[in-house]
Amino acid sequence: MISLSKCRLRSFRFGDEISLQENANSTAVWMNLRNSFPHPFSVNDAISWISLNRNNPKPNNLAITINDDVVGGIGITQQTDIYQQNAEIGYWLGESFWNKGIMTEAVKAMVDYTFANFQVIRIYAGVFDHNIPSMRVLEKAGFQKEAIHKKAIYKSGEVYDEHLYTILKPGADKPL
Repeated sequence: MISLSKCRLRSFRFGDEISLQENANSTAVWMNLRNSFPHPFSVNDAISWISLNRNNPKPNNLAITINDDVVGGIGITQQTDIYQQNAEIGYWLGESFWNKGIMTEAVKAMVDYTFANFQVIRIYAGVFDHNIPSMRVLEKAGFQKEAIHKKAIYKSGEVYDEHLYTILKPGADKPL
């Protein structure tokens, strides 16, 4: 568990189903996530997610909690092959918790956790061009905009640009 001033990050566990479902079941949340994130988000989806992510000794997906209720999620996907020292970070937060500084705090903590626990020197995030608040979160957490991938995202019948943000592990930019 990672205790922060506005929230806690911890592993998902059984008992989280209702708060997870209530906060994840939002069209506004879903519109900024991959299509693999279910919508609508049911209690069965919550049970499946918890089952997939519990009992991992080094979890890569963490619940964002307030008063032990799941209000969001944050995780990394370590890449493979020649990209094996890269990880993609993804996150979401229930609408009623937006604009409170929670996600900036969670992203900073997840970056520290990732660099400390995984063989990663670069973390990146792709952001929909309309998701300015997410861009601000990443900038406040120390990420830099690296690229804009034109017309790279297709979501709900629309095509969007993807803004790519990255952060390097301290010392990673020095020669080996």
